[in-house]
Parts: sequence; C-alpha cells; structure tokens
Amino acid sequence: MNEGATISIPVDAATKASAETINIFLRKAVMEGDLPFDMGQPCYNAETDAAISETRAIMSGKIPAKRYPSARALFDELDAEEE
Repeated sequence: MNEGATISIPVDAATKASAETINIFLRKAVMEGDLPFDMGQPCYNAETDAAISETRAIMSGKIPAKRYPSARALFDELDAEEE
C-alpha cells in the first residue's frame, strides 16, 4: 500500500511538467540506488578548453595576468581583435 501524501496546488502547465520530470528523476535514482546519469568530466569544444587552460595558467602564475588602465582600454583591445 502506498503511504505517500498528496498535495494539490494549482500551477501552470510548464511548472507541472517540470515537477513530473523531477519526480521521474527521483524514482529512477531510488530504483538504481545511484544517480541516474554519468558523473564524468564534461566535454568542451576546443575554444572553451583553451580558455580554461589559459585561466588555470594565469591563476597559477605561469602566465602573467593582463592589466588594463581602464575598462575602455580593455574594450578597445577586444574591438581591435574582432576586426
């Protein structure tokens, strides 16, 4: 016998659909005894991988961080790169 409780709340269709998705996720997690998805390392495209590597190098001090005297100087450099 199901001993769950029922809650009735008026919601829009999108919220109801989202809640049903969460319910399905929880049932699958309980059934599998684990998260129902792989917790592997995400795969990024080459540009994002390069940006992450550059950020880590800057944070570790391997590459000096660029400094700008003003936000305008930064935006001017970014505009020049686009051309």
